[in-house]
Amino acid sequence: MSEPDVDELLRAAEEVATEVSGITLRYFRGGLAVESKDDESPVTVADRETEAAMRAAIAERFPDHGILGEEYGAEGLERPIVWILDPIDGTKSFIAGAPLFGTLIGVLHEGRPLAGVIRMPQLGESFAGAVGPGSRLNGTPIRCCPGIALDQAFLCYNDLPQLIAREPDKAQRLLALGRYQRPTSDCYPYAQLAAGWVDAVVDIGLQPYDYLPLVGVIEGAGGIITDWQGQALNLQSDGRVVAAANPDMHAALLDILKG
Repeated sequence: MSEPDVDELLRAAEEVATEVSGITLRYFRGGLAVESKDDESPVTVADRETEAAMRAAIAERFPDHGILGEEYGAEGLERPIVWILDPIDGTKSFIAGAPLFGTLIGVLHEGRPLAGVIRMPQLGESFAGAVGPGSRLNGTPIRCCPGIALDQAFLCYNDLPQLIAREPDKAQRLLALGRYQRPTSDCYPYAQLAAGWVDAVVDIGLQPYDYLPLVGVIEGAGGIITDWQGQALNLQSDGRVVAAANPDMHAALLDILKG
């Protein structure tokens, strides 16, 4: 197979994320019934309808591509190009009426993250990126903040209670770093990192549909995103993620996370 057209795939990912926003927003703050999955995470009809529409839109454009989605699983993972879908990243925020939920779309080529979109439907913000084309917010180019030192950094810790419970010593050391620290959740801190508004994100307990769509946006903005061992993210990664605005900050965080 020839090299994929990154610009075409990124444009299509943005289009699909935008098209399905209306479905998600139609249910937002609408008093939805909430079910629990096997892992006790919440799911609603909005999650399922949004992903179904995403899958249909991708199949219409690219019938030979594979898809992995949070709600409806995997199809064609052996194919060279696979789409990664999370219809509502932050369902707890969504059902609580908070606007910081996102729709995530990633594109893999031969298992490697190629492009990604973080669409924030209620905020009207679309962060899209890939190495080469770069990253943009609603069409305007964005970049991570490259020169900031760790002691002056704004650091985000996603799912801090889980981080403290599972890695108390590392959490204690992380919380002593930087100029500002903030407990955060879900995808928006990664969008903020790509835009240069915060400087690093440490995360734990993610699934491939949570982290793979982030890679194109972060790397396209000049940032670095890996697992806690510094390895590139893929479908087999363990869900521990660290993203930073520059190599020095990333390396300093890895020193702690490697233990």
